Amino acid sequence: MLFTTTQEHELFRKKIRKFAESEIKPQAFALDQNNEFPTEAVKKLGEMGCMGIPYPTEYGGAGMDILSYAIAVEELARVDGGAGVILSAHVSLGAWPIFAFGTEEQKKKYLVPLAKGEKIGAFGLTEPNAGSDAGGTETTAMLKGDYYLLNGNKIFITNAPKADTYVVFAVTTPDIGTRGISAFIVEKGWEGFDFGDHYDKMGIRSSSTAELVFNDVKVPKENLLGKEGDGFKIAMATLDGGRIGIAAQALGIAQGAYEHALEYSKERIQFGKPICAQQTISFKLADMATKLRCARFLVYSAAEKKEAHEPYGMEAAMAKMYASDIALEVCNDALQIFGGSGFLKGMEVERAYRDAKITTIYEGTNEIQRMVIAANIIGRMPKDKSAGGSSKIMKKSAPITGLRKGMILKDGSAQEKIDTLVAALKKDGYDFTVGIPLDTPITKAERVVSAGVGIGKKENMKLIKELAIQAGAAIGSSRPVAETLKYVPLERYVGMSGQKFKGNLYIACGISGAVQHLKGIKDASTIVAINKNKNAPIFKNCDYGIVGDVNEILPLLAAALDNGEEKKPAPPMVKIKRPLPPKEKPIGKSYICGGCGYEYDPGIGDEDAGVAPGTLFENVPDDWVCPECSAEKDNFIEG
Repeated sequence: MLFTTTQEHELFRKKIRKFAESEIKPQAFALDQNNEFPTEAVKKLGEMGCMGIPYPTEYGGAGMDILSYAIAVEELARVDGGAGVILSAHVSLGAWPIFAFGTEEQKKKYLVPLAKGEKIGAFGLTEPNAGSDAGGTETTAMLKGDYYLLNGNKIFITNAPKADTYVVFAVTTPDIGTRGISAFIVEKGWEGFDFGDHYDKMGIRSSSTAELVFNDVKVPKENLLGKEGDGFKIAMATLDGGRIGIAAQALGIAQGAYEHALEYSKERIQFGKPICAQQTISFKLADMATKLRCARFLVYSAAEKKEAHEPYGMEAAMAKMYASDIALEVCNDALQIFGGSGFLKGMEVERAYRDAKITTIYEGTNEIQRMVIAANIIGRMPKDKSAGGSSKIMKKSAPITGLRKGMILKDGSAQEKIDTLVAALKKDGYDFTVGIPLDTPITKAERVVSAGVGIGKKENMKLIKELAIQAGAAIGSSRPVAETLKYVPLERYVGMSGQKFKGNLYIACGISGAVQHLKGIKDASTIVAINKNKNAPIFKNCDYGIVGDVNEILPLLAAALDNGEEKKPAPPMVKIKRPLPPKEKPIGKSYICGGCGYEYDPGIGDEDAGVAPGTLFENVPDDWVCPECSAEKDNFIEG
């Protein structure tokens, strides 16, 4: 056991390193500064056969092993973390589920162009309420004959919108948890499939990351991956392999930072000698090198186990957790060795420091990795009898902004929808004969009319201004409108990272509802949303919504709020209370086991026995037995 790579592996490393140094490194700073995807470099990777490294040649791949793939990700990330994850997300997430679970027809149609690098792949699992907990998936796919109707949103999707092929997870059978999730192959360009804004990230800025938006997307029945209900299994198996890629990315980022720090420490003279000769720095370098070697063994070992078709889930979790944790430590030490110079934009160690952090978060946070490792070590534990012996099923997450009225106006003419909205707002106590200055600070405003990218061209801001005047409100915006489009000053954008609105009325115009924006308005008494996308997340987080084109709706709404006179100064704000949520009615009667006292709750069911939450006791199968003492169903009495 020499614990070393083969000559072929090292020749391949040399090839990828040469490409990374010549094609990626010269533009890495510009890619980071401009939040720009390296389109031409990715195209060349495909021409080199690197976009399908671990896949068989009959499917367009290079026919190499998983370790070669890990080396490729590592070497790309060594010069730019974003480049590393582009390859990782494509190979591990976009292509692997099709290779592992696809039919022969699906492989020929989708895997071959992905492996050849003719198309780019991506993976759509994460949602606002489904991150570490995939069971919170809310995107739906309803079977309609020979196709599924896909509706919902995915966030933080790596390679979007550059990717051509997406593996997307959606609920096909509601109310049975993860067993109701299925996987689909979805193509860019299909009607109803759109993208949200490209996220402005702290690191890996050359990697494109965006939201996926599905509005009645028709997905052919033959694009179901695996069987209905296989989605969660496919997602978890995919993430196991994806963690090897992210571990390799973290290793590469750390390796690059270490090499820069080592070189600099030999050149920097202090107290008459290179700083690497100072014991404090030499010890730091020794620790960095040791951590890198440990991480490399973990990554390569996991890759080899996967290649050998041995169980590798725990090893992949260990590699991802450890490599990403030490990436932060190594990059931090590298920047410290550079001192003040390392803190400047344009320095490789500064970029590596920012790139490293995300590796502890995506493909399962490191907290999740520790749970995976612990579960493999400990095994499945018995139920907690003190809690009644039944695992409680968590209720669906409440909207990000808290419970709302959720009156969404989709049907009827634009004028009819506006009349309904205005009547409801006046009934809630809003007086539109009074108003506040348009430039009132967001944090002090009683009302705000906010513009999102859905407003379109800058000249359409006059619609926002006119509505704000007639609504007696100040003007706000989403972050992209202020920061990227620069339609309003930066201090006007509303969101978790911007200004928090805690007043009464918030009217969101053309704002889809990113999580950070929604958290900035969660304390609003009333939220009104106007958006043409009926599946925009903001509609799940508002009191009143109008589905329609803002360019048509806003002038009509402004006219409906116009009382023909100049608005009088608004009195000091009195916070309008939100209505209390209705109390939930019990689903059905509970039943008690006569043998041990276990209580069957219809709202919880017994998922271990295949009894879904919401199943009334009378509908429980006759052969079902008490999960605690195995007493038959006939031994239960009404509670």
